[in-house]
Amino acid sequence: MIEVNHISKDFVSPKKYPGLSGAIKGLFSNEKIVKTAVDDISFTIGKGEIVGYIGSNGAGKSTTIKIMTGILNPTKGTCRVAGIDPSRKRRENAQNIGVVFGQRTQLWWDLPLSESFTILKEIYNVSDETYKEQMEFLNRVLELQEFFDRPVRTLSLGQRMRADLGAALLHNPKVLYLDEPTIGLDLVVKDNIREAIKEINEKYQTTVILTTHDIGDIEELCSRIIIIDEGKKIYDGSLVDLKDTYGTKRKVTMEIRQPHKIKELHLAESLGISDAECITEYDKENNTLCVTFDKHKIQVPQILSAVMEVLEIKDVQIQETELAQIVKEIYNHGTVEE
Repeated sequence: MIEVNHISKDFVSPKKYPGLSGAIKGLFSNEKIVKTAVDDISFTIGKGEIVGYIGSNGAGKSTTIKIMTGILNPTKGTCRVAGIDPSRKRRENAQNIGVVFGQRTQLWWDLPLSESFTILKEIYNVSDETYKEQMEFLNRVLELQEFFDRPVRTLSLGQRMRADLGAALLHNPKVLYLDEPTIGLDLVVKDNIREAIKEINEKYQTTVILTTHDIGDIEELCSRIIIIDEGKKIYDGSLVDLKDTYGTKRKVTMEIRQPHKIKELHLAESLGISDAECITEYDKENNTLCVTFDKHKIQVPQILSAVMEVLEIKDVQIQETELAQIVKEIYNHGTVEE
């Protein structure tokens, strides 16, 4: 459905110099600064996939999305969406895609929502029969009917996001681009939006590209993620593989009795590993012992067995590394092995 082959995008701007003299110098200088926003990125996304496309601010996410939607031409490389070069056949490409930007709307601000949908129906040449069928489905999954006749400017943020999603799907696009679709929404509305996206994907096999800083969106919707940083792709794979490969840290917290014996516990030595591979922290106030370890090197039963030789355990909690922490560490390191 989407083929991105070695695309790069450079932005050229005049070089600026400090101070008044620098401003005058800039008027006569031909020096340019080249900033590479996207640097040799390639990936393929199949029909019906929901892919998280994530990265820190300025990583190149928006530039890549603009290339895929046809707004920008790549400096190098090629991009094809549903068999079409989006920058060369923008009108034809527009019929195949839907776009939702969390901080912008494609709806007419002062018109009732119903009139916005009527205008979009004409723009996309949606037949009366298809429009009726699509509206029945969208009303069911997004519950648009409760505010369908109200001006867009009177809608709450959650209502507007549902309306924008419905507008993007009115012509039943093959590809849906979602940019921060749940930004600023409360938990209930977020869940409703996520469930709607899942149902739309299942019913129509719509390919969904999701850019977001909300890790909850990624975990709920995506089985695959692509991570970019400083214009380069640094990870492309499944969430399961990402957690298994890079989420190696696990934490076990034990509520203990006999805290006076804590000094007798030499856990790393008992397990035959270094202190760095088994970090222990004791909370006197709550009588809890927290052990952080590499799950590929040590197993929880080994830790519990070693601790119980010295202390009595009342309760145990096991915590996996959160996806947000994994992604943060990948950003900090700048690269990963694929």
